[in-house]
Amino acid sequence: MPITTCIFDAYGTLFDVSSAARAAAHEPGNDALAGCWAELAVDWRSKQLEYTWLRAVANAHDDFWQITQDGLDWAMEKHGLTGDNLRNRLMQLYAKLSAYPEVPQMLGSLKNAGYKLAILSNGEPKMLQSAMTSAGIRDLLDDCLSVENVGVYKPHARVYDMVGDRFGCANDEVLFVSSNGWDAGCATGYGFHTVWVNRLGNPVDRLPWKPHHTLSDLTSIPELVKTL
Repeated sequence: MPITTCIFDAYGTLFDVSSAARAAAHEPGNDALAGCWAELAVDWRSKQLEYTWLRAVANAHDDFWQITQDGLDWAMEKHGLTGDNLRNRLMQLYAKLSAYPEVPQMLGSLKNAGYKLAILSNGEPKMLQSAMTSAGIRDLLDDCLSVENVGVYKPHARVYDMVGDRFGCANDEVLFVSSNGWDAGCATGYGFHTVWVNRLGNPVDRLPWKPHHTLSDLTSIPELVKTL
């Protein structure tokens, strides 16, 4: 069946998860962060994801805002950074992450072509709404689906179930796009058509399933979806 519905992961896919640390590093008084912001951003993101998996398998769910704080606390300690002011500023900036440059035009092209568009994210609803508003893409999306509706993190099947429940579409009508190779791979196993946005040039994750397509950014999504 042709694609009717395009679903996007949020963090790292539409929103630049490094932009909070990068912006804070250029603000006055954050000299210690300026020397390590890129490494801190990587560690923050890695721990954030790791904590979602651990909480899922331990059946100890907490929302993504708390997990984002926990990941930041770990990363700051690793890099010898202290202070509530810096921590609070980083979290404030994370609530208003920048979108990648190609995102508005890409979503606009899909919307004009008549596709249903939504986010499917680990994010907590309020932080997702804040990010969509700050990035100026809220009006381009039909919905924003959060794992808080099912109480478990990706890649649990209950998360992917939300797409069909919301849009009434079959799995093979869905194009699912994620910057996380494991997310795209597991969505392949679920039955979606998948794209891995491999911005960092990483190897493919060793999982039973692989993404159907790999791109370096989101620019060509509108052309790709026409071919499926």
